[in-house]
Amino acid sequence: MEKTSLLKISSLEVAFGSTSVLQNISLNLYQNEILGVVGESGSGKSITSLSILGLLKNANTSGTIMFHEKNLLEATEKQLRKIRGNKISMIFQEPMTSLNPSMTCGKQVEEILVHHDIQTKEGFKQEVIDLFNKVKLPDPTSTYNKYPHELSGGQKQRIMIAMAIACKPEVLIADEPTTALDVTVQKEIILLLKELQQETKMSIIFITHDLSLISEIADRVIVMYKGKIVESGNTIEIFNNPKHSYTKALIKARPDLNKRLSRLYTIKDVINEDVSFPEISLEQRKLNHKKIYSSSPILEVINAEKSYFKSYGLLGKYVETKAINDISFKVYPGETLGLVGESGCGKSTLANAILQLDPLHGGDILFNGQSITNLKKQALRQLRKDIQLIFQDPYSSLNPRIPVGKAIMEPMKVHGLYNSYDDRKSEAISLLEQVGLDESHFNRYPHEFSGGQRQRIGIARTIAVKPKLIICDESVSALDISVQAQVLNLLNSLKEKFGFTYIFISHDLAVVKYMSDQLMVLNKGKIEEIGDADHIYANPSSNYTQKLINAIPKGL
Repeated sequence: MEKTSLLKISSLEVAFGSTSVLQNISLNLYQNEILGVVGESGSGKSITSLSILGLLKNANTSGTIMFHEKNLLEATEKQLRKIRGNKISMIFQEPMTSLNPSMTCGKQVEEILVHHDIQTKEGFKQEVIDLFNKVKLPDPTSTYNKYPHELSGGQKQRIMIAMAIACKPEVLIADEPTTALDVTVQKEIILLLKELQQETKMSIIFITHDLSLISEIADRVIVMYKGKIVESGNTIEIFNNPKHSYTKALIKARPDLNKRLSRLYTIKDVINEDVSFPEISLEQRKLNHKKIYSSSPILEVINAEKSYFKSYGLLGKYVETKAINDISFKVYPGETLGLVGESGCGKSTLANAILQLDPLHGGDILFNGQSITNLKKQALRQLRKDIQLIFQDPYSSLNPRIPVGKAIMEPMKVHGLYNSYDDRKSEAISLLEQVGLDESHFNRYPHEFSGGQRQRIGIARTIAVKPKLIICDESVSALDISVQAQVLNLLNSLKEKFGFTYIFISHDLAVVKYMSDQLMVLNKGKIEEIGDADHIYANPSSNYTQKLINAIPKGL
């Protein structure tokens, strides 16, 4: 039986000035289906979705977007306002910036109902509470009166979903709705969207850069690359028999959970089909570990404790939350210790304690056998040189008004490295080249680089002071799959070259498993389990670790 087309895009072209961003985009969205749109940053995924809703200003567009026999590209602003949120709705990538921090969550969802004049017998408040129930928010009645900052990332995204489905739309556009979420929360959101789609029979356009994630939810897939559709088809067909080299690259770039390659594949590697990387054998891994664990630990955390206190009520009753609860472990020179767990488990708190940015309340931390928990100013400055951090968001960690060359030279100057400006500049250029950039980038500003390039600049700045221990705090979580592969390869090659020791923090267990020698699983401030990364993945001893493993998108 022929499917009914609900939304039809034909020969869509979009340009900003003389720059073409979409070329000849044609696709059908059928009734009661989930269409996956996959591609990296700059591929045109979001531009396509914004075109559907008429949200592109100052853009030159041509082609047609037909919805109920109406070309949305020719619709007036008044006509589009009736469609947005009512007939076609959208969930945005970052719920914190999409929600108004000065309004309660309930009132924000209520606004949608009022705006579109959705009358209910029970009243708007009850309708919102029913929606909160539908998206499985805990205690919907109290959540109605909470502000966004009082909710977790996953709960905020559920508020956004409630807002998007409030008017029972025919089409829901989900633009990277799980990118910033923990792997378990990501799984919950995927299951929730599938459940809502089956219940309401609405059609969903699910946009992501992760093909493995698409396999969990989509009926059909469209692959976009540089403003064009390069491949489309049934999800199973795309995964089992990809035709285009870019699709193959997206599949191969994700770490393989069943084997450990010496390098991850990037798009360039897959396009050049002669390239292949050997697998690291179990024997090689054992020999490497024998060498690492025969030396004394570089870092030792002993019975670490850290609490936060929050006051409630007029009398200011304090409630204690233990962010770190009696944690002990060792890190050895040349090792990568993977640190995994959901948001709020204590990963970043532990990193801040090691860096002495937020001291412990109990226990001790030894670095090269010496306690670092009560260091004086000069000793603390030396510690900051020896223990460095690679941040999650390279853009917010770089000063937008300083050229990247100067940003890399800054820590050298602070720590008194090299004798002159020329020496520091020469070293900065050398570092840029080592992270895959070149001398021409020295005088450019952060906004002139892509996300992956900015992360390379952050890495160059981190290694500029020749640290002994580097903490990578979610340093690849915001990157596209193939860019992530490039950065992980870079971190491993720098580790080999300079003998770095890493604490690699992430909520993505597939990435952590690939990078790590040892794996430590944190849950609610306590160590759930610790041991060889491959062994824990193959034989998790706790239900919590099993839950994290089960939540990893595994493809087909």
